[in-house]
Amino acid sequence: MSFLITSLAIIVAGGLLSLIFYKSHRFSTAFGAGAAVLGCIIGIVPAVQIIYYGNTETLKLAWDIPLGSFFLQLDPLAAFFLMPIFVLSALVAIYGKEYLRAYREKKLLGISWFFFNLLVASMAMVCLAANTILFLVSWEIMALSSFFLVAFEYEKEDVRKASWTYMIASYLGTACLLPMFLILGTGSNFLDFDNFLKNISPRTADICFILALIGFGTKAGIIPFHVWLPVAHPVAPSPVSALMSGVMIKTGIYGLVRTLTFLGMPPLWWGVLLLVIGIVSGVLGVLFALAQHDLKRLLAYHSIENIGIIAMGIGVGLIGWSTGMPVVAALGFAGGLLHVVNHALFKGLLFLGAGSVFHSVHTLEIDHLGGLIKKMPATGFTFLIGAVAISGLPPLNGFVSEFIIYIAAFSGAIKMDIYPAMFLVSAIAGLALIGGLAAACFTKAFGIVFLGEPRTQEAQKARESSRWMTAPMMGLAAACILIGFLGPLLLPFMSPVTGTILSNPHSAEIKKAADYLLYVTAGSVVFLVLVAVIAGLRSRLLSGRTVGKALTWDCGYAAPTARMQYTASSFAQPVIELFQFFLRTKKHLTIPDTYFPSAANFESHTPDIGREHLYKPVFTGINKFFLRMKIVQEGRMHIYVLYIVITLLVLLFWYMR
Repeated sequence: MSFLITSLAIIVAGGLLSLIFYKSHRFSTAFGAGAAVLGCIIGIVPAVQIIYYGNTETLKLAWDIPLGSFFLQLDPLAAFFLMPIFVLSALVAIYGKEYLRAYREKKLLGISWFFFNLLVASMAMVCLAANTILFLVSWEIMALSSFFLVAFEYEKEDVRKASWTYMIASYLGTACLLPMFLILGTGSNFLDFDNFLKNISPRTADICFILALIGFGTKAGIIPFHVWLPVAHPVAPSPVSALMSGVMIKTGIYGLVRTLTFLGMPPLWWGVLLLVIGIVSGVLGVLFALAQHDLKRLLAYHSIENIGIIAMGIGVGLIGWSTGMPVVAALGFAGGLLHVVNHALFKGLLFLGAGSVFHSVHTLEIDHLGGLIKKMPATGFTFLIGAVAISGLPPLNGFVSEFIIYIAAFSGAIKMDIYPAMFLVSAIAGLALIGGLAAACFTKAFGIVFLGEPRTQEAQKARESSRWMTAPMMGLAAACILIGFLGPLLLPFMSPVTGTILSNPHSAEIKKAADYLLYVTAGSVVFLVLVAVIAGLRSRLLSGRTVGKALTWDCGYAAPTARMQYTASSFAQPVIELFQFFLRTKKHLTIPDTYFPSAANFESHTPDIGREHLYKPVFTGINKFFLRMKIVQEGRMHIYVLYIVITLLVLLFWYMR
């Protein structure tokens, strides 16, 4: 535990020093980024040790705050979530050193580095806290620090709106967590996690599960509590977007899973509900991503999609747990939690890739890009690896975790009764649909952004980012590849993590799944070797011969222009039309009115159905109600005194009744 305390102290101290030297870009960046990298490297060591040995470390100190104690606990579940937090935070800090240099004339970067380090430390404390007060304090510090990071360019109106939307959503989520913790801590002098109610009643457990699902689900961004995510991620600086999407929203998953360890044996409907929410979030998330024209907004909706996949894995695990099937329970939780790490890697990579594009071209409008692979080969290559990984294709890391969820669902579907089996079959179908739509979406994203011809002068003049930015992307790309190939060896280390939830590591079941995964990985290796052999043979046969190049066909393509290429809208239109009932895409068309028209125009816009049809009507109604209540605000002091007198009289009569 001393290593972790030292790690967090270094991170916070670096943030404070960057705040002290906030007027100096050089010193504030050195203290902020340097301390973040050093602290994260130190913090990774105990997290890896805890998972490897499967033990638990605690630190408990007296605290003067009522109902509180400074209680830290590092078990395999907390250590598992700490690893992606520290790894991604260190790489993002290195990347941010160069990315934020462009803002040094307009912004006091020391303040931003202070909140960055505070965010990293608070996320780690959320995972370590074993006392309700300490947990909620860390939770609120995390929300506030990320709010200020989202509001980095606060002079823009859309940034202010997005940051306030995020803050309101955060507090609405916390409003559900507070009663949940109070219920669990009933009758205890200290709200430590190990003092929570034992043998909790089924009704109380149901209430706590629903409160946890709403409170933590809001932070995670599951539908319908996702409304803040598609607006906050696009306006934040790309390093912040990578950190928030890659690991911060996973604290919601951590909180939900940790709560499950307090509630005991789950009823079947918990798993069914979480599975259905996961399918809806996954499918709608990827569909709305397909309809986006801004690269970061597209990636933001894919965060909702992948949170849906994680929820599906946990839902499958809960169904296996409640029906007494340890194989389904262990593999469901293992697949869902492993996807937490995998998503942190490839989504962090993709957001950093988007930031590299913006840093060079100064726009993320997909239809204003094109041909960037020739100008930015490192960014294009690493983005391609992230795109393949997020699509769940072998042999990269996204496939590994999704494959484990498939095995869990198949194992349960063929052995369970018809009712739970029906939902597990729907999980298989939903996961397959999500994978296909994700592949289509990233074919669009990578193809339109990096292939073809540049669509604007800015894209034509693009240049590769510096090594400070490309090196972290290459590191994340390498991690996606390594986990993909080493998945069969790494999967058994999930046993201590699932054992924290299920009170049994179920090592044999996870080892068997690792063997299945080994066959698929071996097949992928054989395929790649075969491709390499064929490529080498072709190169050898063509050596010493003259190889000419010619157009495959003409029809005007001898001199291609940007106008001859697919746009993002036209590429995705067939899929969007197929799911028009859910997307409600709005189209604006200017039809040519002569044989030789001077102009024609087509635009499409897909509003978020949750925002437009759920939250907007509710908050509009609340706003109208309070506007009507303005009549009681007369602005006269004697009227307010009259209100006080009336209130006192009412209270007096009520007391004397």
